[in-house]
Amino acid sequence: MKFTKLLGLSAAAMLWASGSFAQEITLKLHHFLGAKAPVQTQMLEPWAKRVEELSNGKVKIDIYPAMTLGGRPPELVQQARDGVVDLIWTLNGYTPGLFPRTEVFELPTVFNNDPAATNLAMRDMFDKELKQEYEDKGLEVMFLHAHAGNGIHTVDTPVHSPADVKGMKLRTPSRTGAWVIEALNAQPVAMPVPELPQALSKKVVDGALIPWEIIPALKLQQQTQYQIEGQDHWRLGTSIFQVSMNKAKWDSLPDDVKAAFRKASDEAWLKQVGDIWRTSDNNGIKAAEADGNELITLSADETQAFKDAMQPVVTRWEDEVKGQGIDGPALVKEARELTAEEEKNLASQ
Repeated sequence: MKFTKLLGLSAAAMLWASGSFAQEITLKLHHFLGAKAPVQTQMLEPWAKRVEELSNGKVKIDIYPAMTLGGRPPELVQQARDGVVDLIWTLNGYTPGLFPRTEVFELPTVFNNDPAATNLAMRDMFDKELKQEYEDKGLEVMFLHAHAGNGIHTVDTPVHSPADVKGMKLRTPSRTGAWVIEALNAQPVAMPVPELPQALSKKVVDGALIPWEIIPALKLQQQTQYQIEGQDHWRLGTSIFQVSMNKAKWDSLPDDVKAAFRKASDEAWLKQVGDIWRTSDNNGIKAAEADGNELITLSADETQAFKDAMQPVVTRWEDEVKGQGIDGPALVKEARELTAEEEKNLASQ
């Protein structure tokens, strides 16, 4: 009997050592969109599963969509910083000015039309230029990413020139988005994206600056008639998102678990995320067109007119961050060069 017990104890010890009984670390990931939104089904869920597999089952990530743990979207950064949740996916623009260096990638003419190249360029620049502004806020970044870019949605007005936008009230995702709208002589209205459908239906806004991928999730095709973008999917800047962990929680993790998170968030993943958002964007506009909406693709000349109108936005950002000791023109130059290099690399693959 004693011998049998000893054998059982030895087997259990071997299983523990092999990882079969490894202690599970359960982490809460909180975000602001619904459970069926592409960001959860196509990005966050696959990423969490990849971390769990690479950690050999040591990590379990529970995803809480639609602010189900409480608060409003702009509070997500504070929730992660304070340790209320372990992980967040959020839009940097909900906390304007908090991550000023990263903002460079939001700017029109820095971002043109390639989310994958932007993701990789941010990775290239991260350690040297961006990392500190997250660590100073008590965050450890898992990865940063862009969406497919801000197009114009309007309730009932076709747009072919900056003059067509003049006087409109447009929902903005960020302060750089607000500057884009102001450069077009329109009025920015800030609000978290879940509030947009009601704002459109009540005529609080005439349209929005937002990508196509969110159309099906928010049923924007029922509230808008026109979607407008430039030639070759050129967009009016983009938004930057982060998946970040509470820094103290990160520091407490074993090295092998940290390695699992890093591997799950590597260069190949960032390219895949770019592809996910491009595909989701394509699917979003297809859903709108199937419901009778019109996609207006600007001609080369019309696109150039919008590009020309965007230069003051870049200058405004450079002036704004100068007061924080940031060399804006140098960051713009580096971001453009890195993005162009990554675009070239991706095209050659």
